[in-house]
Amino acid sequence: MASTSRNESDGDNEPQEEEFERFDDFTLASSWERFISDIEAVCRQWMADGPKNLLKKGAVHLGPSMNLYKVKSELKHALKSYCMEYHFESNSDGKIADWDWSLHDLQLCFGVKDFLVIAPQSASGVILDAPESSKLLSAVAIALSNCSSMWPAFVPVHDPSKKSYIGIQSMGTIFTRRFEADHISSQVPVKLMHLEGLFELFVSKFAYSTLDFSAHFFQVHFTMKLTYKTISHDDDDATRGVDAEFVESGGSPKGDTHTRAQWDDDCPWSEWYSAEDPVRGIELVTIWTGKMVESSSEMAELENASPHEAEKWILCPNISSTISDGSRANTVGFASQLSLLVDALNMSFEAQFMEDFVSVEKPGMDNLKSSMVVPPPSVVDRLLKELFQDGFKLSGFRKAEHKNSRFIKGAPLESLFAQYCLSSLWLGNCNIRAIASFWIEFVREVRWCWEESQTLPRMPGSGSIDLSTCLINQKLQMLAICIEKKQQLNEEYHDCIGSEDGHSAVENDQVADDSWKTPDPGEYSDEKCDSPPTPTNFHNSATSGPRYGTKAGDVTPSSDSKSSDYIRRGSAGVVGPMMLLKSHQSMHAPFTQEAPLMTEDMHEERLQAVDAFGDSFSFSAQLEKEILFSDMSAFKAANPEAVFEDFIRWHSPGDWETDDTLKSEPSSGFASVSSKDDWPPRGRLSQRMSERGNLWRKIWNDAPSLPASEQKPLLDPHREAEKILHYLETIRPHQLLEQMVCTSFRAAADTLNQTSFGGLKQMQTKIDQLYLTMASMLRPLQANRLSAGSEGIEDLRRISVVFGHVEKLLTIAASLHRKFLQAPSMSEAIFTSYYDFYSKRMGTGSVEENGDMEFSMKRQVRNHERQIVSSMFTPPTVNQSWRKVLSMGNLLNGHEPIVREIIFSKRDRVSGNHYASHTPRGYNKEIETYRMYISGTSNDLRVALSVASCD
Repeated sequence: MASTSRNESDGDNEPQEEEFERFDDFTLASSWERFISDIEAVCRQWMADGPKNLLKKGAVHLGPSMNLYKVKSELKHALKSYCMEYHFESNSDGKIADWDWSLHDLQLCFGVKDFLVIAPQSASGVILDAPESSKLLSAVAIALSNCSSMWPAFVPVHDPSKKSYIGIQSMGTIFTRRFEADHISSQVPVKLMHLEGLFELFVSKFAYSTLDFSAHFFQVHFTMKLTYKTISHDDDDATRGVDAEFVESGGSPKGDTHTRAQWDDDCPWSEWYSAEDPVRGIELVTIWTGKMVESSSEMAELENASPHEAEKWILCPNISSTISDGSRANTVGFASQLSLLVDALNMSFEAQFMEDFVSVEKPGMDNLKSSMVVPPPSVVDRLLKELFQDGFKLSGFRKAEHKNSRFIKGAPLESLFAQYCLSSLWLGNCNIRAIASFWIEFVREVRWCWEESQTLPRMPGSGSIDLSTCLINQKLQMLAICIEKKQQLNEEYHDCIGSEDGHSAVENDQVADDSWKTPDPGEYSDEKCDSPPTPTNFHNSATSGPRYGTKAGDVTPSSDSKSSDYIRRGSAGVVGPMMLLKSHQSMHAPFTQEAPLMTEDMHEERLQAVDAFGDSFSFSAQLEKEILFSDMSAFKAANPEAVFEDFIRWHSPGDWETDDTLKSEPSSGFASVSSKDDWPPRGRLSQRMSERGNLWRKIWNDAPSLPASEQKPLLDPHREAEKILHYLETIRPHQLLEQMVCTSFRAAADTLNQTSFGGLKQMQTKIDQLYLTMASMLRPLQANRLSAGSEGIEDLRRISVVFGHVEKLLTIAASLHRKFLQAPSMSEAIFTSYYDFYSKRMGTGSVEENGDMEFSMKRQVRNHERQIVSSMFTPPTVNQSWRKVLSMGNLLNGHEPIVREIIFSKRDRVSGNHYASHTPRGYNKEIETYRMYISGTSNDLRVALSVASCD
């Protein structure tokens, strides 16, 4: 029993022994203390490194507009992870300015410089529990106190969208500053929308609540920043849309309800597309600084003050981010369409004829039918009507061209082919099938113009062929000339029919005049229609030539003969003092036909024939036989008694050699200068003209005496026109697309070159460089050295990207020029700043680096520029005004600020003050005891308060 009793007694004492063994060992650190120690260790390391070493260790730069960097460290406590960030400036000297644009949000709100932020690593990044946030802030405060650091520390709390913080800062051994920020996103009290109410809110933080704030005076430092913004084009359109709905519902319009014109309606590219205004608006920041306010009544007066009374005006252009980024998605312009045209060129090598792309019956091309859509006939018809509209007059091909435009072998901007190319860019997303269908209808329309003798629009019907343009443009220009000559033939045909009818009527009443000379059937003359000509024989008739000098005065008898063989015809006048060799008569220059026009490929054929023939002189004469034959016939008609040597003296003076005695005498510029007193002229033919069997002499012997007006024309319009139409109908797809690419780049650049952008030198230089770059990279197309998928195709894609960069810059330059028409120095300053920003991003690839960077520019407005900037804020219309509640005051031409920012502060000397009743003797320093930052609009309000106290 005793044993049992003892055992029970032992069992009862065992828990008591265990209870005595359990005790807290305060020599060991708790998890809370270890957390503080970890914070302290990280802070000490950052303090020891300093800004320079932290930058070397990889501190992150917070943005190009900020001189602020950050480092971070991860910490754990009670199964939770936290991230502590240290924000610092590379240059920590100086004081924070109130309205420095590079300030971080917390720097602006609380007026601090370097600071810490500790936040949980969670989805929200804030602490929703108030005790936890206070505990976390206390841990950081203790750690910083142990480090003797005066860094302020902040903890994000509440809802992330409210940007609420609590914070603390040790200011030494005496003072502590506490921070708090909160945000009201809706239902802002009416009183707090006005400066008077905001002033009283600040005063309530340090004055007794029983005081009547309006009847007392307080020394409060005040500074304010107001931001105004011009109404953007989109907002104005939205307002007009509301007005239109109001009118449709039965209301009466109070203003102009017509469709608003686009900003670029007067820009040269507006004919093809409408660009987004890159300058979305202008923000104007007005700053009041250094004011001392004593009462709420002063704030009420300040609210009614004009923004012109502000000490500073700062202009901030708002340039669209779609212009600044490197992506070309959803951008409309020439560059995007030119890139699609290059893709079409790459596919053009897959077929032999343009019809193959439309029918898609060729094996291996079935995928084109589903991926590429052919535009409906109605769209094509509309474009053709615009291209071939009647009454279109050319304003001059070279007027709109850049000085380097001719280096690109394309077609002039206003020409028919250039307009076709520009129209093709916007047809069916510029795919190869759409281009093919459009080209087929285009050629049909060109053929109709020829067959119906209708003037070819947008092409000159006279002049020489411009060989510096592409071959298609040369062909169309020659076709226009052929049509013009065909129209002349048709007019002469109808005139001839009319004259024969009139002559027959006269013969019934009177006898024909005896002096009328019936033309010899063997002659080439056809001054009178012997029988009604038909279009067939009229085409081959000698009368189809142009009537050069057919006036009565041009037909004059020779002085020494009355024979009809010696009647002078087609004379353009006497050739100076030159005399004929076999007749004591002055030499007459004849009217001659123009040399036949030739396109580039015709010249190349002749050059190849000359190379193959060998004897260039003889073959050149053979090729020019028709021209020589015409000129000799006209010369004979103007000089009936002339010989072969006379023609050489007039036509080729270099082949007439004078005697030795005459070579030393002065010459007036003719090969044989003589007068009536010095006759006959002395000299001889050159060796090549004296050779036996000379082709020129043979042609002279065969040439009849016939003026140019009665000769068969050198240019056969029917034959040349059919050859041109055959070329256009059978052109290879890649040959067409190569010429289209060159012409499209040139025409698009010439269109943009007409833009008015003021005297922006950087922009003009960029345009000049673009032309030279295009001329260099498009040269392989002119030499037909391109193939599918070759490096040349990639070069064309790169040049389209470069073209896009210049196009973007040009739209910005044009927009700035229009907005600052009265202040060109401001537009130049803004564009120069943007050009420096954007030039770093202009590459030849489609992927840009640092694509998330945004352009930010601040320019202080001078006093003489304020009125110009103010005029940009046009007074809002009635419809715009009723949609907004004007409640903030400080109106600028009827516009209230979109954001109002205010900083109130109160300074006190802490010696003997109730804020620091326990300060050491002799401590006399002025500190900012209260500071309140307020940022608000008519719909929300954010307040950040910092208070310094003695702990």
